[in-house]
Amino acid sequence: MDSKELAKIFKALSNENRLEIYLEILKCNEKSFEDDECCGCFITDIINKFNIGAPTISHHLKELTNAGLIFTEKKGKYLIARINEELVNEACSMLKIDK
Repeated sequence: MDSKELAKIFKALSNENRLEIYLEILKCNEKSFEDDECCGCFITDIINKFNIGAPTISHHLKELTNAGLIFTEKKGKYLIARINEELVNEACSMLKIDK
């Protein structure tokens, strides 16, 4: 990872709402891991949790996806989001942060 990629991550997380959405996805992923449910975070849950319209949530998810921070995929009729653990670990390593 180079500094340009790292700056893209920081830019994506610099928006307060986007950061809160990312942290919620992270929390869901950790809960899924603890429960051995590898299902990720349902986007409908994110829409219901925040007082933000669905189109705005969609925009923020697109920005997080473009930065490589999350993956989205369809599970039946639902859309779920997962954290890109590899990218997070690489960014932490570049910053010399123990994760």
